[in-house]
Amino acid sequence: MDSRDHFLKTSLDDLLRPGESGDGFAETRQLLARVAAEVPAYAEILRERGIDPAAIRHPSDFAGLPLLDKANYVRRFSQDQVVFGGDRARCDFYAVSSGSTGEPTFWPRAAADEYPIAVRFEQVFGDMFQAHEKRTLAIVCFAMGTWVGGMFTTFCLRGVAEKGYKLMIATPGNKPDEIIRIVERLGGDFEQTVLLGYPPFLKEVIDAGRAKGLDWGRYKPRLVLAGEVFSETWRELMAERAGVEDILHFAASLYGTADAGVLAQETPLSVAIRRFLSKHPALAQEIFGDTRLPTLCQYDPTNRYFEVVDGTLAFSGDNGVPLIRYHIADRGGIARYDDMLAKLRGAGFDPDTLGLGGHRRQPFVWVFGRANFTISYFGANIFPETVSLALEQPSVRGFVTGKFVMEVKEGLGDKPAFALAVELAQGVAAADTISDCVTETVLKTLRKLNSEFANYVPADLQRPVVTLYPTGHPDYFPVGVKHRYSR
Repeated sequence: MDSRDHFLKTSLDDLLRPGESGDGFAETRQLLARVAAEVPAYAEILRERGIDPAAIRHPSDFAGLPLLDKANYVRRFSQDQVVFGGDRARCDFYAVSSGSTGEPTFWPRAAADEYPIAVRFEQVFGDMFQAHEKRTLAIVCFAMGTWVGGMFTTFCLRGVAEKGYKLMIATPGNKPDEIIRIVERLGGDFEQTVLLGYPPFLKEVIDAGRAKGLDWGRYKPRLVLAGEVFSETWRELMAERAGVEDILHFAASLYGTADAGVLAQETPLSVAIRRFLSKHPALAQEIFGDTRLPTLCQYDPTNRYFEVVDGTLAFSGDNGVPLIRYHIADRGGIARYDDMLAKLRGAGFDPDTLGLGGHRRQPFVWVFGRANFTISYFGANIFPETVSLALEQPSVRGFVTGKFVMEVKEGLGDKPAFALAVELAQGVAAADTISDCVTETVLKTLRKLNSEFANYVPADLQRPVVTLYPTGHPDYFPVGVKHRYSR
């Protein structure tokens, strides 16, 4: 049975069951054998290191295989050499990375590679949104150009619709006026409307609709998000502005990459756990090893086999370019279902009291924000998540969109300064009162949540230099591109 038939003819429960009862190593070992035999570049890697793939019998053996990355694998070999059979003719489409960490990368893929990833979307639309029962309008708000988000998402959603879900798809891309027009014109014909896009952009869409007098609650909105870590305060703010009360079934974040599609997804259970941990910071730090709250997802280990390497993530999986121990270098971790639930129950968390219904016994993976958006100021790492949390506070959030750019500037008063460009909400004019409020809120939040900042940075240089910019300012907040939070 090919991947399309397997996806279409197999129930979601049956698709996910192997990953709930197993650790995925047997499937990954089978993938290793095939990649070693059929992918010229990986066969060369093994020959260079004198590794016999047949000798890899246990996870400890597997952990001795070399880590792959863009530099030592994807850029070293030709595209033909990194695909099955040494010929990219089996593929028919390019997924292009955003280039946020450097030069954009082109990843060849085939339609057969997308159906296993469509299961991630089916899990969100089935378990979280009940789209197998409810007439659902899905609006793809990712850019619809060469970048991976829009086209990839659309393909997977069409697979879910083909399987029989009550799903209609519209693809306006990242054009707020067109998105709102579609909601107004079509949303009333459906039981719920799902917006899929980057968190700051979807906030912009929700706010733009409200400014036009759109009653979002009428359309029972739901969100599918990707690309960024956001706080539970942000989730609550979005639910409030969207007129939604059931927050556990409101928004699902995807952990995805152009390299390998969607790796994992939030579930009602993982959202409930994250919200619990946001109120228990000591336990969160014990579990995650950091004071920051990462995105917490569940994943299918038979589809993407995760490992933790020195506090960063590596994964293995079948794609247009099959990857074995690909070191994506996102900071994060993994936990088995039973281990995670045992720690939480010890602190008083009981998922059976939350009205979740049945939930999947899948393992958990968590990922922090991308390190390339972090800046260093007097040796203190300033993370965008902390500044985002400050801009979500009630005293500030009505004036700003939530987008910002951090940078360390030299020569301001002959001393370095922590400079912060902040985007104003639509129709809000810059004012000293707003600037002062933003400054004080960011300073207070950094001192409270970032001990490095509070102790490393001289007290007289901790106050950020805030500059307010109108919505869509071309220098800091250009419209239609993936936002960067630091320079």
